[in-house]
Amino acid sequence: MSMYSRRKSPVRRPKKPTAPSPQTGQETESLKNIEKLGQVNIPQMDSNLHCISIVGQIEGHLVLPPQNKTTKYEHIIPQLVAVEQNPNIEGLMIILNTVGGDVEAGLAIAELIDSLSKPTVSLVLGGGHSIGVPIAVGADHSIIAHTATMTIHPLRLTGLVVGVPQTYEYLDKMQDRVINFVTRHSAVSEEEFRKLMFSTGQLARDIGTVLVGEDAVNKGLIDSIGGLGEANAKLNEMLNGNPTPPGGEIQ
Repeated sequence: MSMYSRRKSPVRRPKKPTAPSPQTGQETESLKNIEKLGQVNIPQMDSNLHCISIVGQIEGHLVLPPQNKTTKYEHIIPQLVAVEQNPNIEGLMIILNTVGGDVEAGLAIAELIDSLSKPTVSLVLGGGHSIGVPIAVGADHSIIAHTATMTIHPLRLTGLVVGVPQTYEYLDKMQDRVINFVTRHSAVSEEEFRKLMFSTGQLARDIGTVLVGEDAVNKGLIDSIGGLGEANAKLNEMLNGNPTPPGGEIQ
């Protein structure tokens, strides 16, 4: 036998993973908030009211370029269905700052908002242009900020267009769909809305009309002027069963 005995190497057991401390979890969450929102803490909302924002360009059947700020209709529609089905949600606020976009996608969103059984209030901030107009008036009560604008113009087709009379008939029918929806859900008459749509002289490279804040209310397109506080107060008022007449100012 050898004079030297071999020593057995100690068995190294893996260390048990330690659970992260609550403080570490809070720091991680704070870092995420800083990266995404630019602030450490964000308000926690526990409310019976839900808010959906429609910003940028409304994207329909065609995918827009990546540099465009878009709102995808396949994201908005499921949210509206969830609002209708969720018993904990009693009212919906729609915040608009959109340049418009796909006509059929915008009309689909507007029809869903109109068909909700729960009170809805729309708030136009910045802009509610083009197909954003039907979405704004589709709510039970519409509000526009003093400096917000709404552009009303005829429909257009882009890309390859077949130069036959049926193409123009289709475009005219689609335009009638928009006009009928807006006039049915606001105080503006069809004659006045068509006049605004085909007006010349206001837009540099197009025909149409730009309505700013109070102008949209005076034309009967939007119900009242206000901001977030007024929209929230109006929604709570509707939940309490005290509706304000269309076109009435919020006190």
